[in-house]
Amino acid sequence: MGYIDDSLSDGEKVHERFRLHWIAQLPMIMWIILALPTFGATLLLALWEWLKLRSIELGVTNRRLIFKKGIISRKTEEMKLSSVETVEIIQGVLGRILGFGNVKITGRGLSDLVFRNVDDPMEVKRRIESVNVS
Repeated sequence: MGYIDDSLSDGEKVHERFRLHWIAQLPMIMWIILALPTFGATLLLALWEWLKLRSIELGVTNRRLIFKKGIISRKTEEMKLSSVETVEIIQGVLGRILGFGNVKITGRGLSDLVFRNVDDPMEVKRRIESVNVS
C-alpha cells in the first residue's frame, strides 16, 4: 500500500495512477552498463536510481492530484481538483516520437504541479480533466 492509498480521506477514491515512461529508467540502465568496466562499482548507483523510481507515485483522486517522491524522506505535492485552472503538456520532439512528456497542472495563485516523464501525457491530461470534482 502506497502513500496515495494511505492518504485518502473519507469518501475519497483513487481515479487513476499514472506511470513513468521507460525513458525515466535510462540513468539506472546507464549505471548498470557501466558496472562491467568498473567491476560493479556503479551497481550501488543503479540500485539508488531504481529505489528513486520505485518511490515515485503520481495519481488523481476525486478530490486532488498527488505527486509523491522520496526513498527515506518524503516529499509530496498535492493540488485540489477544484483549484486546477489549466493542464498543459510539455513534450519535445523525442517525447513526441517515443510517447512521453511532462504534464504541468496550474492552479489558482502561483501553484504548479508537474508530472515529469509520464507515459502518454495526452492520456494523462484527458484523465485529469475527466475527473468529476466532489
